[in-house]
Amino acid sequence: MMGCLPTKQVGRSTHSLNPREAVALAAETSCENVDLPDFVNIATGTPFTVNEVEALYDLFRKLSNSIIKDGLIHKEEFHLALFRNKKTNLFVDRVFDLFDQKGNGVIEFDEFVRSLSVFHPDAPEEQKAGFAFKLYDLRQTGFIERHELKEMVLALLDESDLNITSDAVEMIVDRTFDQADTKGDERIDQEEWNEFVKNNPYVLRNMTLPYLKDLTMVFPSFVIHSEVSEADMVA
Repeated sequence: MMGCLPTKQVGRSTHSLNPREAVALAAETSCENVDLPDFVNIATGTPFTVNEVEALYDLFRKLSNSIIKDGLIHKEEFHLALFRNKKTNLFVDRVFDLFDQKGNGVIEFDEFVRSLSVFHPDAPEEQKAGFAFKLYDLRQTGFIERHELKEMVLALLDESDLNITSDAVEMIVDRTFDQADTKGDERIDQEEWNEFVKNNPYVLRNMTLPYLKDLTMVFPSFVIHSEVSEADMVA
């Protein structure tokens, strides 16, 4: 177990520490054991570099302690931090549920990174299409039904504070089904959806967050102080 150090004995500023050192310092000053994530393992299979995963860890720690200080992102924290509000919204709830891959009501760090990786500019289009499909498949039946699409369109409009007529909403739903429901069974399966987004790339426009391309530009300190190099990851 780590020894306990009074805070006043710690001479280094936390701003000069990399994530491992910062968490270790927090553990020492609070007399608690803190297990660091396996940054290399978490980065594997995602477009993120190890440095970027370390940067995401700093962001995750801030979000996961914004309301409930337990190192996990709860739905209230997700609403407030990522969507700037606490109001209930179907769209926000669905995104949270998809990030919560273990289905235990909170988002852990590995879930946070792997879910965000889908929004990386270098993530495969199939992953983006799959995530979007699950977003609209509200009942998790493996199909997008007309009422589910309408519910999600209304939720997206509400989240964006956009007001359009009910006729316009119906037109969006009808147009989507006219193009996507090629089997004519009043529901859209994954295969039909993949073909639809391929022909209408604008549908996945919000599935790419450009700033994820280089998180080290957002968190430059982690490039300077990172303990793990890309050579270490390849080795």
